[in-house]
Amino acid sequence: MIYPVVLAGGNGTRLWPMSRELYPKQFLDLVGEKTLLQETLLRLSGLEMAAPLLICNEAHRFLVAEQLRQIDLLDHNIILEPAGRNTAPAIALAAQTALPSNKDALLLVLAADHVIVDDEAFRKAVAEATPLAEAGELVTFGIVPTHPETGYGYIRRGEAQDPAFRVEQFVEKPDIATAQEYVTSGDYYWNSGMFLFRADRYLEELQVHRPDIHDPCVAAMNGTERDLDFIRVNEESFLQCPSESLDYAVMEKTSRAMMVPLDAGWNDVGSWSALWELADKDVDGNVSHGDVIQHQSKNTYVRAESTLVATVGVQDLVIVQTKDAILVAAKDQVQNVKAIVNELKANDRSEHRIHREAYRPWGKYDSIDNGSRYQVKRITVKPSAKLSVQMHHHRSEHWVVVSGTANVTIDGKTQMLTENQSVYLPVGCVHALENPGKIPLELIEVQSGPYLGEDDIVRFEDRYGRS
Repeated sequence: MIYPVVLAGGNGTRLWPMSRELYPKQFLDLVGEKTLLQETLLRLSGLEMAAPLLICNEAHRFLVAEQLRQIDLLDHNIILEPAGRNTAPAIALAAQTALPSNKDALLLVLAADHVIVDDEAFRKAVAEATPLAEAGELVTFGIVPTHPETGYGYIRRGEAQDPAFRVEQFVEKPDIATAQEYVTSGDYYWNSGMFLFRADRYLEELQVHRPDIHDPCVAAMNGTERDLDFIRVNEESFLQCPSESLDYAVMEKTSRAMMVPLDAGWNDVGSWSALWELADKDVDGNVSHGDVIQHQSKNTYVRAESTLVATVGVQDLVIVQTKDAILVAAKDQVQNVKAIVNELKANDRSEHRIHREAYRPWGKYDSIDNGSRYQVKRITVKPSAKLSVQMHHHRSEHWVVVSGTANVTIDGKTQMLTENQSVYLPVGCVHALENPGKIPLELIEVQSGPYLGEDDIVRFEDRYGRS
Protein backbone atom coordinates (compact mmCIF):
# COMPACT_ATOMS: atom_id res chain seq x y z
CA MET A 1 0.00 0.00 0.00
CA ILE A 2 1.28 3.46 -0.92
CA TYR A 3 1.16 6.20 1.72
CA PRO A 4 1.37 9.68 0.18
CA VAL A 5 3.66 11.85 2.32
CA VAL A 6 3.13 15.52 1.57
CA LEU A 7 5.72 18.00 2.83
CA ALA A 8 3.75 21.16 3.57
CA GLY A 9 6.06 23.13 5.81
CA GLY A 10 7.60 25.70 3.44
CA ASN A 11 7.54 29.47 3.97
CA GLY A 12 7.64 30.68 0.36
CA THR A 13 8.89 34.21 -0.27
CA ARG A 14 9.26 34.35 -4.06
CA LEU A 15 5.50 34.70 -4.58
CA TRP A 16 5.10 37.66 -2.23
CA PRO A 17 2.74 39.48 -1.70
CA MET A 18 0.29 36.57 -2.12
CA SER A 19 2.58 34.14 -0.28
CA ARG A 20 3.39 35.10 3.31
CA GLU A 21 5.19 33.39 6.16
CA LEU A 22 1.90 32.43 7.83
CA TYR A 23 0.08 31.76 4.54
CA PRO A 24 2.63 30.41 2.02
CA LYS A 25 2.03 29.41 -1.57
CA GLN A 26 0.96 25.80 -0.95
CA PHE A 27 -2.26 27.09 0.60
CA LEU A 28 -3.12 29.41 -2.31
CA ASP A 29 -5.29 28.71 -5.37
CA LEU A 30 -2.75 30.05 -7.86
CA VAL A 31 -3.44 27.86 -10.90
CA GLY A 32 -6.99 26.60 -10.45
CA GLU A 33 -9.99 26.47 -8.15
CA LYS A 34 -8.16 24.30 -5.60
CA THR A 35 -5.02 25.18 -3.68
CA LEU A 36 -1.65 23.71 -4.62
CA LEU A 37 -1.83 21.42 -1.57
CA GLN A 38 -5.28 20.18 -2.51
CA GLU A 39 -4.28 19.62 -6.13
CA THR A 40 -1.28 17.59 -4.96
CA LEU A 41 -3.60 15.20 -3.15
CA LEU A 42 -6.41 15.12 -5.70
CA ARG A 43 -4.11 14.09 -8.56
CA LEU A 44 -3.59 10.78 -6.72
CA SER A 45 -7.17 9.82 -7.56
CA GLY A 46 -7.16 6.51 -9.42
CA LEU A 47 -4.13 5.12 -7.60
CA GLU A 48 -4.54 2.66 -4.75
CA MET A 49 -3.50 4.82 -1.83
CA ALA A 50 -3.78 4.89 1.94
CA ALA A 51 -4.84 8.09 3.69
CA PRO A 52 -2.15 10.74 3.14
CA LEU A 53 0.31 11.84 5.80
CA LEU A 54 0.88 15.59 5.95
CA ILE A 55 3.95 17.10 7.60
CA CYS A 56 3.87 20.76 8.57
CA ASN A 57 4.87 23.16 11.31
CA GLU A 58 2.86 24.45 14.25
CA ALA A 59 1.99 27.79 12.62
CA HIS A 60 0.32 26.15 9.61
CA ARG A 61 -1.48 23.28 11.34
CA PHE A 62 -5.01 24.67 11.17
CA LEU A 63 -4.57 25.74 7.54
CA VAL A 64 -3.57 22.20 6.61
CA ALA A 65 -6.45 20.71 8.61
CA GLU A 66 -9.03 22.99 7.01
CA GLN A 67 -7.77 22.32 3.48
CA LEU A 68 -7.86 18.57 4.08
CA ARG A 69 -11.36 18.87 5.53
CA GLN A 70 -12.55 20.69 2.41
CA ILE A 71 -11.59 17.71 0.22
CA ASP A 72 -12.65 15.08 2.78
CA LEU A 73 -9.14 13.81 3.54
CA LEU A 74 -8.78 14.91 7.18
CA ASP A 75 -8.17 11.78 9.27
CA HIS A 76 -5.88 12.50 12.26
CA ASN A 77 -3.07 12.44 9.69
CA ILE A 78 -1.07 15.64 10.24
CA ILE A 79 2.40 15.29 11.77
CA LEU A 80 3.67 18.46 13.43
CA GLU A 81 7.37 19.27 13.36
CA PRO A 82 8.51 21.14 16.49
CA ALA A 83 11.03 22.93 14.24
CA GLY A 84 12.06 22.75 10.61
CA ARG A 85 14.78 20.15 10.03
CA ASN A 86 14.53 19.72 6.24
CA THR A 87 13.25 16.65 4.43
CA ALA A 88 15.31 13.72 5.75
CA PRO A 89 14.01 13.92 9.36
CA ALA A 90 10.48 14.74 8.22
CA ILE A 91 10.28 11.61 6.08
CA ALA A 92 11.70 9.53 8.94
CA LEU A 93 8.72 10.63 11.05
CA ALA A 94 6.33 9.64 8.27
CA ALA A 95 8.00 6.25 7.81
CA GLN A 96 7.57 5.40 11.48
CA THR A 97 3.95 6.55 11.39
CA ALA A 98 3.09 4.27 8.46
CA LEU A 99 4.95 1.10 9.49
CA PRO A 100 2.86 0.03 12.52
CA SER A 101 -0.24 -0.33 10.33
CA ASN A 102 1.58 -1.82 7.31
CA LYS A 103 5.04 -3.40 7.49
CA ASP A 104 5.31 -3.20 3.66
CA ALA A 105 4.25 0.45 3.46
CA LEU A 106 5.53 2.45 0.50
CA LEU A 107 6.06 6.18 0.93
CA LEU A 108 5.29 8.47 -2.02
CA VAL A 109 7.04 11.70 -1.02
CA LEU A 110 5.59 14.84 -2.58
CA ALA A 111 5.97 18.57 -2.17
CA ALA A 112 2.77 20.47 -1.43
CA ASP A 113 3.55 23.39 -3.73
CA HIS A 114 4.32 21.91 -7.16
CA VAL A 115 2.19 21.97 -10.31
CA ILE A 116 1.77 18.95 -12.59
CA VAL A 117 -0.25 19.58 -15.74
CA ASP A 118 -0.62 15.98 -16.93
CA ASP A 119 -2.00 14.05 -13.96
CA GLU A 120 -2.33 10.83 -15.96
CA ALA A 121 1.36 10.87 -16.90
CA PHE A 122 2.20 11.39 -13.23
CA ARG A 123 0.06 8.44 -12.15
CA LYS A 124 1.65 6.29 -14.87
CA ALA A 125 5.14 7.13 -13.58
CA VAL A 126 4.12 6.22 -10.03
CA ALA A 127 2.74 2.89 -11.27
CA GLU A 128 6.02 2.19 -13.11
CA ALA A 129 8.05 3.02 -10.01
CA THR A 130 5.99 0.88 -7.65
CA PRO A 131 7.55 -2.57 -8.46
CA LEU A 132 11.02 -1.06 -8.12
CA ALA A 133 10.20 0.40 -4.71
CA GLU A 134 8.62 -2.87 -3.59
CA ALA A 135 11.88 -4.62 -4.51
CA GLY A 136 13.83 -2.31 -2.20
CA GLU A 137 15.00 0.38 -4.60
CA LEU A 138 14.86 4.05 -3.60
CA VAL A 139 13.17 5.71 -6.57
CA THR A 140 13.25 9.37 -7.48
CA PHE A 141 11.36 11.00 -10.35
CA GLY A 142 13.51 12.89 -12.85
CA ILE A 143 11.77 15.59 -14.83
CA VAL A 144 12.45 15.53 -18.57
CA PRO A 145 13.93 19.02 -19.10
CA THR A 146 12.30 21.37 -21.59
CA HIS A 147 15.02 24.04 -21.54
CA PRO A 148 18.32 24.90 -19.81
CA GLU A 149 17.38 25.81 -16.22
CA THR A 150 19.77 27.17 -13.61
CA GLY A 151 17.25 27.12 -10.77
CA TYR A 152 17.03 23.32 -10.41
CA GLY A 153 19.40 20.57 -9.40
CA TYR A 154 19.91 17.78 -11.95
CA ILE A 155 20.09 13.98 -11.93
CA ARG A 156 22.49 12.20 -14.28
CA ARG A 157 21.14 8.88 -15.46
CA GLY A 158 23.21 5.71 -15.47
CA GLU A 159 22.49 2.16 -16.60
CA ALA A 160 19.04 1.67 -18.16
CA GLN A 161 16.73 -0.78 -16.39
CA ASP A 162 13.50 -0.20 -18.29
CA PRO A 163 11.44 1.83 -17.49
CA ALA A 164 13.99 3.36 -15.12
CA PHE A 165 17.68 4.21 -14.85
CA ARG A 166 20.25 3.79 -12.16
CA VAL A 167 21.16 7.17 -10.70
CA GLU A 168 24.70 8.00 -11.73
CA GLN A 169 25.00 11.35 -10.00
CA PHE A 170 23.05 14.16 -8.32
CA VAL A 171 24.27 17.53 -9.59
CA GLU A 172 23.93 20.97 -7.99
CA LYS A 173 22.31 23.90 -9.77
CA PRO A 174 24.51 24.70 -12.82
CA ASP A 175 25.35 27.91 -14.62
CA ILE A 176 23.56 28.51 -17.93
CA ALA A 177 26.32 27.10 -20.15
CA THR A 178 26.50 23.89 -18.12
CA ALA A 179 22.71 23.61 -18.06
CA GLN A 180 22.70 23.82 -21.87
CA GLU A 181 25.25 21.00 -22.04
CA TYR A 182 23.08 18.89 -19.72
CA VAL A 183 19.98 19.34 -21.85
CA THR A 184 21.82 18.72 -25.11
CA SER A 185 23.36 15.48 -23.83
CA GLY A 186 19.99 13.92 -22.99
CA ASP A 187 21.53 12.24 -19.93
CA TYR A 188 20.34 14.76 -17.33
CA TYR A 189 16.94 15.35 -15.72
CA TRP A 190 15.64 18.00 -13.36
CA ASN A 191 15.57 16.88 -9.74
CA SER A 192 11.87 16.99 -8.78
CA GLY A 193 12.26 16.22 -5.08
CA MET A 194 9.63 13.45 -5.39
CA PHE A 195 10.39 9.90 -4.25
CA LEU A 196 8.91 6.42 -3.81
CA PHE A 197 10.39 3.77 -1.51
CA ARG A 198 9.55 1.30 1.23
CA ALA A 199 9.34 2.92 4.64
CA ASP A 200 11.51 0.24 6.25
CA ARG A 201 14.17 0.52 3.52
CA TYR A 202 14.39 4.26 3.99
CA LEU A 203 14.91 3.89 7.73
CA GLU A 204 17.55 1.19 7.12
CA GLU A 205 19.47 3.46 4.75
CA LEU A 206 19.12 6.42 7.10
CA GLN A 207 20.46 4.37 10.00
CA VAL A 208 23.49 3.33 7.95
CA HIS A 209 24.34 6.71 6.45
CA ARG A 210 22.98 9.18 9.02
CA PRO A 211 22.39 7.62 12.44
CA ASP A 212 22.54 11.14 13.89
CA ILE A 213 19.21 11.75 12.10
CA HIS A 214 17.72 8.26 12.45
CA ASP A 215 18.14 7.86 16.21
CA PRO A 216 16.59 11.19 17.34
CA CYS A 217 13.65 10.62 14.98
CA VAL A 218 13.01 7.18 16.47
CA ALA A 219 13.13 8.68 19.94
CA ALA A 220 10.82 11.51 18.87
CA MET A 221 8.20 9.05 17.62
CA ASN A 222 8.36 7.08 20.88
CA GLY A 223 6.91 10.11 22.63
CA THR A 224 4.04 11.07 20.32
CA GLU A 225 0.80 12.63 21.51
CA ARG A 226 -2.54 12.92 19.72
CA ASP A 227 -4.00 16.43 19.66
CA LEU A 228 -7.23 16.87 17.67
CA ASP A 229 -6.22 15.96 14.09
CA PHE A 230 -2.51 16.28 14.82
CA ILE A 231 0.33 13.97 15.80
CA ARG A 232 2.80 15.74 18.08
CA VAL A 233 6.27 14.21 18.33
CA ASN A 234 8.63 14.54 21.28
CA GLU A 235 10.12 17.99 20.87
CA GLU A 236 13.27 17.47 22.93
CA SER A 237 14.27 14.39 20.94
CA PHE A 238 13.43 15.85 17.53
CA LEU A 239 15.46 18.98 18.16
CA GLN A 240 18.55 16.78 18.43
CA CYS A 241 18.26 16.13 14.66
CA PRO A 242 20.54 18.06 12.33
CA SER A 243 18.84 19.76 9.41
CA GLU A 244 19.45 17.79 6.23
CA SER A 245 17.76 17.06 2.92
CA LEU A 246 16.85 13.56 1.78
CA ASP A 247 19.20 13.92 -1.20
CA TYR A 248 22.26 14.64 0.94
CA ALA A 249 21.40 12.28 3.79
CA VAL A 250 20.49 9.17 1.77
CA MET A 251 20.01 9.44 -1.99
CA GLU A 252 23.56 10.57 -2.79
CA LYS A 253 25.03 7.83 -0.57
CA THR A 254 22.89 4.76 -1.29
CA SER A 255 23.75 2.22 -3.98
CA ARG A 256 20.05 1.55 -4.58
CA ALA A 257 18.97 4.89 -6.09
CA MET A 258 16.83 4.60 -9.22
CA MET A 259 15.21 7.26 -11.41
CA VAL A 260 11.94 7.05 -13.32
CA PRO A 261 11.62 9.78 -16.00
CA LEU A 262 8.57 12.03 -15.69
CA ASP A 263 7.28 14.19 -18.54
CA ALA A 264 4.07 15.66 -17.11
CA GLY A 265 4.30 19.45 -17.27
CA TRP A 266 5.97 19.69 -13.85
CA ASN A 267 6.71 23.13 -12.39
CA ASP A 268 7.79 24.07 -8.88
CA VAL A 269 6.02 27.46 -9.22
CA GLY A 270 9.09 29.25 -7.98
CA SER A 271 8.28 32.71 -9.31
CA TRP A 272 5.54 34.92 -10.75
CA SER A 273 7.02 34.46 -14.22
CA ALA A 274 6.48 30.69 -13.82
CA LEU A 275 2.80 31.35 -13.18
CA TRP A 276 2.65 33.54 -16.29
CA GLU A 277 4.16 30.67 -18.30
CA LEU A 278 1.62 28.18 -16.94
CA ALA A 279 -1.49 30.29 -17.45
CA ASP A 280 -3.76 30.73 -20.48
CA LYS A 281 -3.00 34.03 -22.20
CA ASP A 282 -4.94 36.47 -24.35
CA VAL A 283 -3.86 37.38 -27.89
CA ASP A 284 -1.32 39.86 -26.51
CA GLY A 285 0.24 37.35 -24.12
CA ASN A 286 -1.43 38.84 -21.05
CA VAL A 287 -2.67 36.92 -18.02
CA SER A 288 -5.39 38.46 -15.84
CA HIS A 289 -6.85 37.24 -12.54
CA GLY A 290 -9.55 39.17 -10.71
CA ASP A 291 -10.92 42.59 -11.61
CA VAL A 292 -8.38 43.53 -14.30
CA ILE A 293 -8.46 45.67 -17.46
CA GLN A 294 -5.43 45.56 -19.74
CA HIS A 295 -5.22 48.06 -22.63
CA GLN A 296 -2.46 47.96 -25.24
CA SER A 297 -0.37 45.88 -22.87
CA LYS A 298 1.70 42.83 -23.75
CA ASN A 299 3.08 39.76 -21.97
CA THR A 300 1.97 41.09 -18.59
CA TYR A 301 0.71 39.14 -15.56
CA VAL A 302 -1.85 40.94 -13.37
CA ARG A 303 -3.55 39.48 -10.29
CA ALA A 304 -6.06 41.65 -8.40
CA GLU A 305 -7.37 40.43 -5.06
CA SER A 306 -9.73 43.15 -3.90
CA THR A 307 -9.84 46.14 -6.28
CA LEU A 308 -9.73 47.06 -9.96
CA VAL A 309 -6.25 47.03 -11.50
CA ALA A 310 -5.83 48.62 -14.95
CA THR A 311 -2.77 48.68 -17.21
CA VAL A 312 -2.14 50.92 -20.21
CA GLY A 313 0.72 50.48 -22.67
CA VAL A 314 2.97 48.30 -20.52
CA GLN A 315 4.73 45.05 -21.28
CA ASP A 316 6.64 42.26 -19.59
CA LEU A 317 5.43 43.22 -16.09
CA VAL A 318 4.11 41.36 -13.09
CA ILE A 319 1.53 43.27 -11.05
CA VAL A 320 0.03 41.66 -7.94
CA GLN A 321 -2.47 43.47 -5.71
CA THR A 322 -3.52 42.24 -2.27
CA LYS A 323 -5.50 44.07 0.42
CA ASP A 324 -2.35 45.46 2.02
CA ALA A 325 0.38 45.45 -0.66
CA ILE A 326 1.04 45.90 -4.39
CA LEU A 327 3.97 44.40 -6.28
CA VAL A 328 5.10 45.82 -9.62
CA ALA A 329 8.09 44.01 -11.13
CA ALA A 330 9.76 43.42 -14.46
CA LYS A 331 8.98 39.83 -15.44
CA ASP A 332 12.68 39.01 -15.80
CA GLN A 333 13.43 40.36 -12.30
CA VAL A 334 10.83 38.51 -10.22
CA GLN A 335 13.47 36.21 -8.69
CA ASN A 336 14.56 39.29 -6.71
CA VAL A 337 11.23 39.65 -4.89
CA LYS A 338 12.94 38.01 -1.93
CA ALA A 339 14.94 41.22 -1.48
CA ILE A 340 11.67 43.07 -0.74
CA VAL A 341 10.71 40.43 1.79
CA ASN A 342 14.10 40.75 3.49
CA GLU A 343 13.68 44.53 3.68
CA LEU A 344 10.22 44.14 5.24
CA LYS A 345 11.72 41.83 7.85
CA ALA A 346 14.60 44.19 8.54
CA ASN A 347 12.16 47.06 9.09
CA ASP A 348 10.00 44.91 11.38
CA ARG A 349 6.94 45.24 9.14
CA SER A 350 4.15 42.69 9.21
CA GLU A 351 3.50 42.41 5.45
CA HIS A 352 6.08 39.63 4.98
CA ARG A 353 4.50 37.50 7.68
CA ILE A 354 0.74 37.81 7.55
CA HIS A 355 -2.06 39.07 5.32
CA ARG A 356 -4.52 41.72 6.36
CA GLU A 357 -7.04 38.90 6.22
CA ALA A 358 -5.88 36.23 8.68
CA TYR A 359 -7.23 32.70 9.06
CA ARG A 360 -7.91 30.97 12.35
CA PRO A 361 -9.27 27.50 13.19
CA TRP A 362 -12.65 29.07 13.96
CA GLY A 363 -12.80 31.20 10.78
CA LYS A 364 -11.02 34.42 9.80
CA TYR A 365 -10.73 38.15 10.40
CA ASP A 366 -9.97 41.08 8.12
CA SER A 367 -8.41 44.23 9.62
CA ILE A 368 -10.34 46.73 7.54
CA ASP A 369 -9.21 49.93 9.29
CA ASN A 370 -6.87 51.09 12.06
CA GLY A 371 -5.42 54.24 13.55
CA SER A 372 -4.19 55.69 16.82
CA ARG A 373 -5.89 53.72 19.63
CA TYR A 374 -8.46 51.95 17.42
CA GLN A 375 -8.78 49.02 15.01
CA VAL A 376 -11.76 47.72 13.04
CA LYS A 377 -12.07 44.06 12.03
CA ARG A 378 -14.61 42.07 10.05
CA ILE A 379 -14.86 38.68 11.77
CA THR A 380 -16.25 35.49 10.20
CA VAL A 381 -16.99 32.54 12.49
CA LYS A 382 -17.72 29.14 10.93
CA PRO A 383 -20.91 27.27 11.92
CA SER A 384 -20.55 25.53 15.31
CA ALA A 385 -17.15 27.17 15.87
CA LYS A 386 -16.13 29.02 19.02
CA LEU A 387 -13.35 31.46 19.81
CA SER A 388 -11.35 30.89 23.00
CA VAL A 389 -12.54 32.08 26.41
CA GLN A 390 -10.24 35.07 26.81
CA MET A 391 -9.59 38.54 28.16
CA HIS A 392 -7.55 41.61 27.21
CA HIS A 393 -5.48 43.85 29.46
CA HIS A 394 -5.38 46.90 27.21
CA ARG A 395 -8.41 47.09 24.94
CA SER A 396 -12.18 47.18 25.02
CA GLU A 397 -14.32 45.92 22.12
CA HIS A 398 -17.67 46.60 20.47
CA TRP A 399 -19.26 43.79 18.46
CA VAL A 400 -21.99 44.42 15.86
CA VAL A 401 -23.61 41.37 14.24
CA VAL A 402 -23.93 41.76 10.45
CA SER A 403 -25.43 38.33 9.70
CA GLY A 404 -25.96 35.05 11.48
CA THR A 405 -26.36 34.35 15.18
CA ALA A 406 -23.85 34.89 17.99
CA ASN A 407 -23.70 33.45 21.49
CA VAL A 408 -21.73 35.99 23.53
CA THR A 409 -20.50 35.20 27.02
CA ILE A 410 -19.24 38.06 29.22
CA ASP A 411 -18.05 37.30 32.78
CA GLY A 412 -20.11 34.12 32.90
CA LYS A 413 -23.35 35.54 31.47
CA THR A 414 -24.44 34.41 27.99
CA GLN A 415 -26.71 36.27 25.57
CA MET A 416 -27.76 35.63 21.97
CA LEU A 417 -27.33 38.35 19.36
CA THR A 418 -28.75 38.44 15.85
CA GLU A 419 -28.45 40.78 12.86
CA ASN A 420 -28.03 44.49 13.73
CA GLN A 421 -27.62 43.82 17.46
CA SER A 422 -24.47 44.82 19.33
CA VAL A 423 -22.63 44.38 22.62
CA TYR A 424 -19.83 46.15 24.53
CA LEU A 425 -16.90 44.24 26.10
CA PRO A 426 -14.99 46.34 28.66
CA VAL A 427 -11.27 46.02 29.37
CA GLY A 428 -10.50 43.01 31.52
CA CYS A 429 -13.77 41.13 31.06
CA VAL A 430 -13.61 37.37 30.43
CA HIS A 431 -15.51 36.72 27.23
CA ALA A 432 -16.20 34.21 24.46
CA LEU A 433 -17.89 34.20 21.06
CA GLU A 434 -19.63 31.20 19.48
CA ASN A 435 -21.63 30.59 16.32
CA PRO A 436 -24.44 28.16 17.22
CA GLY A 437 -26.05 28.41 13.79
CA LYS A 438 -25.86 26.65 10.44
CA ILE A 439 -24.51 29.61 8.44
CA PRO A 440 -21.35 31.71 8.94
CA LEU A 441 -21.53 34.44 11.58
CA GLU A 442 -20.34 37.84 10.33
CA LEU A 443 -19.68 40.70 12.73
CA ILE A 444 -17.80 43.97 12.94
CA GLU A 445 -15.42 44.37 15.87
CA VAL A 446 -14.22 47.81 16.92
CA GLN A 447 -11.25 47.72 19.30
CA SER A 448 -10.11 50.75 21.28
CA GLY A 449 -7.27 51.19 23.73
CA PRO A 450 -3.57 52.06 24.08
CA TYR A 451 -2.35 48.66 22.77
CA LEU A 452 -4.15 46.53 20.16
CA GLY A 453 -1.63 43.76 19.39
CA GLU A 454 -2.71 40.16 18.87
CA ASP A 455 -0.51 39.14 21.80
CA ASP A 456 -2.84 40.95 24.24
CA ILE A 457 -4.94 37.80 24.53
CA VAL A 458 -5.06 35.73 27.72
CA ARG A 459 -6.76 32.42 26.89
CA PHE A 460 -8.48 30.42 29.65
CA GLU A 461 -10.16 27.73 27.53
CA ASP A 462 -9.71 26.82 23.88
CA ARG A 463 -11.08 23.87 21.94
CA TYR A 464 -8.16 24.15 19.49
CA GLY A 465 -5.43 23.59 22.09
CA ARG A 466 -4.10 27.17 22.16
CA SER A 467 -4.75 28.00 25.84
